[in-house]
Amino acid sequence: MKLRMIGCSHHGTPLEIREKMAFSADQYGPALAGLRELFPECESVLINTCNRVEWYVGSGEDTALPTVDQLIAFVAAFHHADPKVFREHFHFLEDARAAEHLFTVVSSIDSLVVGESQIAAQVSDAYERSREGGYAGTSMHLLFQHANMVAKRVSNETEIHRRRISVPSVAVSEIASEFFERFEDKKIVVIGSGDMGVDTLQYLIDAGASNVDIINRSFDRASAVAKQFSIRAKAWEFLDSLLVDADLVVSTTGAPEPIMTESRLKGILAKRRKGNLLILDLAVPRDFESSIARLPSVYLYSVDDLQSVCQRNESMRRQQMPKAKRIIEEEVQRLLADWSVRNSGDTIRALRDQAALFRDTELQRLFGKQSMEEATPEVRQEISQAMDRLINKILHSPLQSIREAPHEEQRESLVSAIRRLFQIR
Repeated sequence: MKLRMIGCSHHGTPLEIREKMAFSADQYGPALAGLRELFPECESVLINTCNRVEWYVGSGEDTALPTVDQLIAFVAAFHHADPKVFREHFHFLEDARAAEHLFTVVSSIDSLVVGESQIAAQVSDAYERSREGGYAGTSMHLLFQHANMVAKRVSNETEIHRRRISVPSVAVSEIASEFFERFEDKKIVVIGSGDMGVDTLQYLIDAGASNVDIINRSFDRASAVAKQFSIRAKAWEFLDSLLVDADLVVSTTGAPEPIMTESRLKGILAKRRKGNLLILDLAVPRDFESSIARLPSVYLYSVDDLQSVCQRNESMRRQQMPKAKRIIEEEVQRLLADWSVRNSGDTIRALRDQAALFRDTELQRLFGKQSMEEATPEVRQEISQAMDRLINKILHSPLQSIREAPHEEQRESLVSAIRRLFQIR
């Protein structure tokens, strides 16, 4: 199996360049079809995400693959761009290094945010798109099957994906979830309906929250978000009454000054018949005065508190990278072994087929002689079996050498030598 990859990513290619190299959903099919037309024996998979563009091509024969320059020229021509720009920013890898890079990508340790969960699904979707279009066959199937295994192993055997590193996710999964055993029976108030509020709301809904009110200075905006999540929208003047009955408050407004002072909240607390109140103030500047944290039965977390958790979790994710890299190395070696076994299996079958063709030709010539016309079926069968035993004895040693080769390089060397000696194509 020969593998080649060209690509660019957030690591060294500016966004304005990546945008020129990117493929829209409508361009995937024509791009894959165009490369197949030029290289009909080449399998390919195109991966395009917001942070990377990578094209993997593979075949059993190196001559069936486009060269790096041919790949770059094709992509540049497809986008009507100058190949020099693409050549400057595209990096390229081959064979084991290309496979290792793919495994690094799919395990998310090459991502802008280490451990982000979307990349494995994006890579899988890219492969399925190529497979369904007929552009990825058995060679790519083996490669991406191993990539899927890497993603699963890294997820199951490391902590990379288990530590949240965004403020909304940490607010729900590590603060609120430790404070409350469950969310189904909790009354929740979300203040503000911007991106931070919507993201946090999504995590809450995913965690089982259903008794949720959203409040915003713009009631229309709050209503739109409420409709999206099937929750309740309330007008701004109901803020105090909502806090009287709340168990959890998430505040994410863009107000320049605190919307809740200590004295105002004291009045609200005096009306409460509930116990503790958890406040997650995710706004910058803060929505709740810091002195509120001194009030009894109130637990106030600011965005700085959550950022420290995010940084700690990100550090812990990075500590898991050596373990993830060992998994990648193991799977690369397994892939190479699978490639080698498959290649040697093809060679063994081809060698046996060639020997069988020679046998049949010689038997036909032998039995066609006049002196063999009176040979009984038993004699003919004995001669055929003798020919089979002779072929098996001749082929036994070289084939056994392939099967018992202790190292990958030695097996590949033996396979290559047999192909050349017996002129197997």
